[in-house]
Amino acid sequence: MRVLVTGGAGFVGSNVARVAAESGHDVVCAVRSAPPLPDPRCSYVEVDLLDPAAAREAVLEARPDAIVHTAILNDLGRLYAERRLAWEVYVGVTRTLADAANGVDAQLVYVSSDWVFDGTQAGADEAAPPNPVNYYGVLKAASELVALERARSAAVTRIAAVMGEHRARPETPRAQDPGFGYFVASLVDALSRGEPFTVWESDEINMRATPSLASHSAELMLLVAERRLSGIFHCCGGEAVTRAELARAAAEVFGLDARLLRSGPPDAAVLPPAPVPYDTSIDARATAAALGCELPTVRDLLRRFRRERTGT
Repeated sequence: MRVLVTGGAGFVGSNVARVAAESGHDVVCAVRSAPPLPDPRCSYVEVDLLDPAAAREAVLEARPDAIVHTAILNDLGRLYAERRLAWEVYVGVTRTLADAANGVDAQLVYVSSDWVFDGTQAGADEAAPPNPVNYYGVLKAASELVALERARSAAVTRIAAVMGEHRARPETPRAQDPGFGYFVASLVDALSRGEPFTVWESDEINMRATPSLASHSAELMLLVAERRLSGIFHCCGGEAVTRAELARAAAEVFGLDARLLRSGPPDAAVLPPAPVPYDTSIDARATAAALGCELPTVRDLLRRFRRERTGT
């Protein structure tokens, strides 16, 4: 299968590219600029996806069987400061890629988020109606609709509380945020140095979710693409946890000193200018049944993360 990965230099996209290459697929990554750590098995094309003509040309030249669309503007504050730009980055680009996918008979696999839910819909399954509470969630929900209704062959693959290795860059961009991004990697870094790590606790942030491992989610996305399945899929693990529960499990699996864990309020400077959903736990049993796979526990995912990170 020939796969075009948008955002192939990003966290999720670089994992999709790596897993696809390891599976023997022909991989093209559409990126804004070449990443510091390119995968030698992949080819990279620099393209501004906000330029519809350039995006369509990139798809036409690649002639993929599937487009895995991971590219986003990953800055909640900027989404509010530049709403028109944000709309075009999310919804406009998805529309362009849907049309381009139709032109080459490719499937569009849109990567979405548990933040399409409002934080009170604990255990939401694939059929639960979205109800976002912030602009990021609105953009994701709108892009889901565009993908499913505009592309002739499309799937939405939601991920949640994503952990894992960034395959295209040597460092993580931040240590902790109102979601779960980079949470486990930063915790492991701190505890490995013998430093305390404060796990944020607050009603103002995402406190409970169903963790994903980027490489595992990528495998599920590629199964959806290989089988050309349509609809909504939850590409995450099978167990919901709080931030504190995830922190303790990570310390245990990585063999680190859990006594270094602390609990405290989030840094006020990183709180977004909008509500954050409190409990975004989701149910992936329908996805597991459709793909014929088992849902991993949080410790299963953490053990796999440890092997990816340390080789042990």
